[in-house]
Amino acid sequence: MDKTLENTEVKTPEGSEGVAKPERLIVSSSPHFLDTESIPKIMHTVIAALIPAMAASVYFFGLRALLLILVCVGACMLTEWAFQRYRKKPVKIYDGSAIITGILLALTLPSGFPIFGAVLGSVFAIGIGKQLFGGIGYNIFNPALLGRAFLMATYPVLMTTWVEPRTVAKVVDAVSAATPLAMMKFEAKFAPLTDLFFGNVSGSLGETSVIAILIGGLYLRYKGYINWKLPLGYLGSMAAFSAIFWFINPAKYPSPLFHLFAGGAMLGAWFMVTDMVTSPTTAPGQWIFAVVGGILAVVIRLFGGLPEGVMYSILFMNAFVPLLNKHTRPRVFGDGIKAKAR
Repeated sequence: MDKTLENTEVKTPEGSEGVAKPERLIVSSSPHFLDTESIPKIMHTVIAALIPAMAASVYFFGLRALLLILVCVGACMLTEWAFQRYRKKPVKIYDGSAIITGILLALTLPSGFPIFGAVLGSVFAIGIGKQLFGGIGYNIFNPALLGRAFLMATYPVLMTTWVEPRTVAKVVDAVSAATPLAMMKFEAKFAPLTDLFFGNVSGSLGETSVIAILIGGLYLRYKGYINWKLPLGYLGSMAAFSAIFWFINPAKYPSPLFHLFAGGAMLGAWFMVTDMVTSPTTAPGQWIFAVVGGILAVVIRLFGGLPEGVMYSILFMNAFVPLLNKHTRPRVFGDGIKAKAR
């Protein structure tokens, strides 16, 4: 083939000087589409997208929020390093995956949560939620949410003891208060949408400010690192399903915007539902995953024993991702032709 190419005449533009070099045909194995993306690059971009939510948590809850973030990140990285050394695997704690788990776990905690609890939740998130399944790319459940679920089961009182943001508590530094979802469920009171949008309410560190989460989420969408079907399906199904009850009795049930702005809906939709490892890979599977998850979150909020249902809805749907990937695969045309011919 090479000799044929070398002996082939190559016409050059009229008036050009020199001999044009023949083009060679290069045959190689897949992949044929090369890209500059890598796991560290994607993870570090996600970390950058979380900066607005982290900055908002520090603004509303003070340096205690920063301390919890640093503790969770440090504990996650140390746990991942220990497991990789024990399993005699390459140590890759700087790829950013453990850092993201630590940040997301911290953003789901109350500002007054004890340091020892944050460390314990981080160890569980990485050790059980990630490394037990084989490390990055093999975990079934979102590690940060699994760590939070473990802390909810271990320290239910501490995980539901909230502190007013500094912008509300002017006289004292810490005031116990109910979250907007708790007030909705147990007192039938609805927080103003403007406070929910900017984050001037009680809640977890990174779940209160909708605008901060939107900035990070839209940045990830702009970079092409998240699939638009997942946040749209999750938030859209929450809005559509909650609107049914709102139309029936607006005095009892909150508006769709309240459901979207309150609690962990935004953080979950943009940073947890879109997790590349624990979300489906097929388009039909992604729609099913997101839509059913959003409906489950509203059902738990309105009719369950807990005021918040985002965490459990995502973890529940994580368990069905292998089945969704299996049963929503596109049809392979031409498969079985040879067998029939025989």
